[in-house]
Amino acid sequence: MVGNSNVTELLINWNKGDEAALEKLLPLIYQELHLLASRYLRRERPNHTIQTTALVHEAYLRLIDQKQVKWQNRAHFFAIAAQMMRRILTNYARDQHAAKRGGKTIRVELNEAIALPNIQDLDLIALDEALNELSKTDQRKSRLIELWFFAGLTLEETAEVLEISLATAKRDWTLARAWLYRSIKKGADNEN
Repeated sequence: MVGNSNVTELLINWNKGDEAALEKLLPLIYQELHLLASRYLRRERPNHTIQTTALVHEAYLRLIDQKQVKWQNRAHFFAIAAQMMRRILTNYARDQHAAKRGGKTIRVELNEAIALPNIQDLDLIALDEALNELSKTDQRKSRLIELWFFAGLTLEETAEVLEISLATAKRDWTLARAWLYRSIKKGADNEN
């Protein structure tokens, strides 16, 4: 992974209008986005139809088009990347579901990702709905899960993005996982 300071410095210089910084930044962020997307897509069912490169390209194009964002640092950039990847994949899952009227949705193994016991896999739409529901009562915990799961940020990086202490991030992480487990399990039980 590229050093935080290199990416942060290039992002700040790009904010100031330095086109050379953008040229240096693009290969660095593209490589990291590819790693994030690849890590994320490895958790999905083996026969999904969206490919890593397609996800990266879509997120990449949306990210470099963000002219009004004042990039603070690498963690801030990848936090926005996490939101975009989540939206892209959720929209993709919804489109697939709608096209097939109840057809297969993108399924993500979460037991490994966030240690949800007794749930072998979960569709991305259910995860998105649970995160949206959590955000109604606790936006910070919802963002924490999103940053960790979709952007692959560490708890330390997540704490930095959310401007909270590491201890608070760890506490929020524990509570958010428990809430998410109950919400997803309840939804799965209601379907059966």
